[in-house]
Amino acid sequence: MMESIYLGVDGGGSKTAFVVLDESGLLLAETQSSACYYFTEGIELVSRVLEDGITEACRRAGIETHDITRAFFGLPSYGEVSADIKRLDTLPGEILGHDRFSCHNDMICGWAGSLACADGINVISGTGSMTYGERRGRGYRVGGWGELFGDEGSAYWIAVRGLNAFTRMSDGRLPRGPLYDVMKARIGIDSDLDLVDVVVNRWQGRRGAIADLSKTVVEAGAMGDRDAREILLDACDELALLVDATRVELGFDVDDPVPVSYSGGMFTAEAIRDEFQYALDELHPKYDLREPLFGPGVGAALYAAKQAGAPLSEHALARLRSNRANYFEKNSR
Repeated sequence: MMESIYLGVDGGGSKTAFVVLDESGLLLAETQSSACYYFTEGIELVSRVLEDGITEACRRAGIETHDITRAFFGLPSYGEVSADIKRLDTLPGEILGHDRFSCHNDMICGWAGSLACADGINVISGTGSMTYGERRGRGYRVGGWGELFGDEGSAYWIAVRGLNAFTRMSDGRLPRGPLYDVMKARIGIDSDLDLVDVVVNRWQGRRGAIADLSKTVVEAGAMGDRDAREILLDACDELALLVDATRVELGFDVDDPVPVSYSGGMFTAEAIRDEFQYALDELHPKYDLREPLFGPGVGAALYAAKQAGAPLSEHALARLRSNRANYFEKNSR
């Protein structure tokens, strides 16, 4: 009898991940496509991205869409525009040819991957920021309000703070530290005011391009730049506050250990992980910060299995971790 097969889709601000695995923990396919953040290009962008990604993932897995037992689509900004929910909920079915799927916000993917669907809290710091946690079957979200007036502690938020520090250094309102030269080199400008031309005119204020400048702030902080360092400390404090609000709303008792994990590109920086640990410890003594078990793409597939009423066993999860390493080794040759 054929193993149950699960498709997970993790949509983000910079890319969309597609993962196919089976009930035994065998990773059948993993691929990426462009972002499906549709607010600037229209909702049909989601359809195009999903169709291309599903087609490629199924090809790599050697399956047809009707072979998929259950699929989960974590979509950026899902639930934030009520009028769009009905359309987003129908798009995957048009591609899959069946209704064995569900859609929700991509925040669930990070939690499901990092903690393998166990009770606890995941904090995301990628292009945007938010937390999602579950306890005893109840989920709760904090943050994710967007870059205009939220997303504190995200790559975009850090980058904008870094750009502001650069302008102050250029004017003489702040002493020039390593951030000044590192930012000019990364953007590729000789004249300081060309910053406006690059970010506003050439990049058209694109979220992903701006968020990528967070790497400049991390680099400058490692070089001893005081202002860059302060930005990163503030970011970790903001992320810890997101977690703390989630803990309170989920009703963890004061003596309960609170598993916490993370996802998103900012946590690839050791400085962020270390300072985030410190910020958590300052807020609550029972936080248990854990390295993510899996990424959000795998998390989406694990969540699909959970929704099918057949969450992967501990044995299957262990096999998945091993098989994922073997999969990457095989496909990198």
